[in-house]
Amino acid sequence: MDSAQRRVLALDDTVHQKTRLAILSMLREAEEVSFVFLRDGLGLTDGNLGRHLDVLLGAGCVEVRREYTGRRVRSWIRITAHGVGKLREEVEVLRLLLDVLDSR
Repeated sequence: MDSAQRRVLALDDTVHQKTRLAILSMLREAEEVSFVFLRDGLGLTDGNLGRHLDVLLGAGCVEVRREYTGRRVRSWIRITAHGVGKLREEVEVLRLLLDVLDSR
């Protein structure tokens, strides 16, 4: 097993899971987005998005801010510095893997 393969195996599943990777990628493009924007943009259900956000929140990759307007609650999500770092690590390893595969 070469170095690139070892790094791929060491990827953090919190970020590497495809839905969470898509969430972090969307968040990286904007300062802050609404729960509804993420849900609709990714085609997820409320429950599915909520579950993935809970995992990312627990890992320190995102922050959630709740805004109360009357009886309505609106959630705003942003990527943290830690989340940006984890996303960069993921992209770096995937680029390394592509370089290795392209050189063969």
